[in-house]
Amino acid sequence: MTGKATELIDHGYRAPEGFESPAVPVHKASTVFFRDVAHLRSQRWVDKSGYTYGLHGTPTSFMLEQRLATLEGARHVLLAPSGLSAITLVDQALLAPGDEMLLPDNVYAPSLNFARHELARWGITTRLYDPLDVASLRAAINPATRLLWLEAPGSVTLEFPDLRALVRTAREAGRPDLVLALDNTWGAGVAFNAFELGEGLAVDLTVHALTKYPSGGGDLLMGSVATRNDALHETLAWTHSRLGLGVGANDVEAVLRSLPSMPLRYAAQDAAARRIAQWCTQRSEIERVLHPALPGAPGHEHWAALCSAAAGLLTLEFKVAHTPQQVDAFVDALRRFRIGWSWGGPISLAVPYDAASMRSLGTPYLGRLVRLCIGLEDVDDLIEDLGQALGVLAGDAR
Repeated sequence: MTGKATELIDHGYRAPEGFESPAVPVHKASTVFFRDVAHLRSQRWVDKSGYTYGLHGTPTSFMLEQRLATLEGARHVLLAPSGLSAITLVDQALLAPGDEMLLPDNVYAPSLNFARHELARWGITTRLYDPLDVASLRAAINPATRLLWLEAPGSVTLEFPDLRALVRTAREAGRPDLVLALDNTWGAGVAFNAFELGEGLAVDLTVHALTKYPSGGGDLLMGSVATRNDALHETLAWTHSRLGLGVGANDVEAVLRSLPSMPLRYAAQDAAARRIAQWCTQRSEIERVLHPALPGAPGHEHWAALCSAAAGLLTLEFKVAHTPQQVDAFVDALRRFRIGWSWGGPISLAVPYDAASMRSLGTPYLGRLVRLCIGLEDVDDLIEDLGQALGVLAGDAR
């Protein structure tokens, strides 16, 4: 007679096939069952033709990877626990002692920190180039260069580079072993296609912090690496496996649920950010408004030539007469905007920065910076909040 515990585990009931609903089923697994030993030995997860272990994917994670591949115009996608882990996966998969990596001077700061503290210990050199100066990149590429990172736009200061010219310059170096990687978090697969930049130009891979727009809720961490190159995908996938990178099924479900609304949210936050950017240009306390879609912003012409949209980010450069303490007081005075890292969620955020400490090749930014992430609140309410907080600097409440 079979025991109750065994019956509860080894139950014979199977749900009938044919059920379908809007939600993607959530498959949770560490262990995956096989029909027999031959089946176990034949499975291959790298090309998504089979399942081996939960860490290597389930139908749920494969579904998200394939939808992200469609979003970004890629063939392959790998999920990572965060945007930063997606970046470090690329670095570790493609670089070896004696190699060199190039980063733009306006790179996402944690990427530079990983290079300076971890890659340096492993004998990998990192050098910086000016992303707004194509000649700077041309001069930086040498025989040891194996990986070139691009950012569009730059972190915090949002300079938009001439991506086509940078990619063309890298290709003209005649280095088939040089991999071009783009942090595509800002573009999100919506603003432009990094694998079809025009003129036959493309990057080799993109990384995407799914924490931002694909999630949309400010409540989870995840990243991705996308590519059209089969061999490059295999290299990345095996390093991914050896590092033991995995993501939780419930987080995958959350991104899958948010993904269909992402183009709508992106468009709404884009429109709101542009309106707020225009309003900020009229304020006497602000020296410059940094937003790629704003005429006169660094790299605006390159954005206009490539992009159909812009993310809901803008950065305010305050006049030099305002001290760091005053700018911090402005941020503290905000009520609708919350103080916090990240962006792409429903709640507007503000963070102050010191530009001088963020750049190694010199900075054209003299005043203190405040980056604004525009959420989904009513734009008039956000403008009113900015106006009352600017009163801390201006001494009035315009």
